Amino acid sequence: MTMTVSSGAFTDGGDIPRRYTCDGQNVSPPLSFAGVPSGVQDLALLVEDPDAPGGTFVHWVAWGIDPSKATLAEGEAPAGTGTNGFRRRGYGGPCPPKGPAHRYVFTVFALSRRLDLPVGASSDDLRRAVTGAVVTEGRLVGRYARA
Repeated sequence: MTMTVSSGAFTDGGDIPRRYTCDGQNVSPPLSFAGVPSGVQDLALLVEDPDAPGGTFVHWVAWGIDPSKATLAEGEAPAGTGTNGFRRRGYGGPCPPKGPAHRYVFTVFALSRRLDLPVGASSDDLRRAVTGAVVTEGRLVGRYARA
């Protein structure tokens, strides 16, 4: 079973609008999660750029997303927020070097238990915490390039 992750701002494989990047307002895009299984206790989110020159770059680490609501509005901060690759808590929009488009992978984990992570947890902390608790997951991929 797989969840579907979507956004009203861009399609899977499509371009992320400037508004959601470091060149725009740098707010998180709206997200919706369909196919969340019953009994799920928590949703967690990682947004990563696997095309970053120095290796995968983390743009958002979040948890405590209400599975019964199954959405995040534009700019909404989940209950739990970790530290991104910019060394800040919360969302940090796409900001690749000039050149070809980078992919931004929004991965949502549906969990059998609530996460108890400290504020500012890293992506590695989140990955360790979800081990053994992932019921299903879903992905949305957006692209962004700077001229």
